Amino acid sequence: MSGPSRKALLANVLCLGALGWIYGGDLSDSLRARTEQVSALLTPPSTVRASVVLGLAGVGLAVFVAGLLRKKPEGFKGYRLLPILLVLALFLDLVLAEGRTPLDSPEMAAVALQRFQNEAQKLATVEAVPARFPVLQPLVDALGPPPYLERGTPVPAYTLQVRTDCEGPVHDAPGTRAGTLLYCVARDGKQAWVTLVGLPAEVRFGAPAVLSHRGAPRVAVVRAPLPAEPEEQNEGIPGIDLEIPTVDGGAATSPSP
Repeated sequence: MSGPSRKALLANVLCLGALGWIYGGDLSDSLRARTEQVSALLTPPSTVRASVVLGLAGVGLAVFVAGLLRKKPEGFKGYRLLPILLVLALFLDLVLAEGRTPLDSPEMAAVALQRFQNEAQKLATVEAVPARFPVLQPLVDALGPPPYLERGTPVPAYTLQVRTDCEGPVHDAPGTRAGTLLYCVARDGKQAWVTLVGLPAEVRFGAPAVLSHRGAPRVAVVRAPLPAEPEEQNEGIPGIDLEIPTVDGGAATSPSP
């Protein structure tokens, strides 16, 4: 009756810390997502699952402490409850996570911004970039839902704001809803800057702000293509034969016109 070994004691402490960090964090995120204006989450973590795991961890801890106080031998099964619980909980999370996208919210938002820019660029002409809401709205509809929550509820769809006579991209848009694409057309109509309202990449909860990375807003640019230059044609000069080198070093003579 000497109690658990140091190895068993250390393993239980590490497992308890991992359970508290993972599922305590999930519970905190789930509760916070319900109150924050915007959350950089695709779906809120399951409050029920996190609560159940934490409750079982509490039971495992109580059994472990009881065995420790009674100096139960190394073979006491109560010393194995926390490691077993951690393995089972992580396995369940792995099964439930199958089929989910591996990208997080900032990455998915950046992908949507790039997709919109690519499709809008296809509509640009030499004279101007697309600037009419009815023309651009179908591109927004094709993006699907934004990777953000509002008060714990998924934002249903991206929205579009078209602004004209702009001198650059929008860096601040107070009062704008998360998932809004800000499409700003330059005065000459030959360029448009696109930014997205969500959250900075380093922030998980907070008020809506322009998507940025390390303080630099993510900006997609749509430009009017340059006019196609006429192809230069090589015309032979009458009366002069053009010699075309061959592979073996000789010369092939083209017939005169």
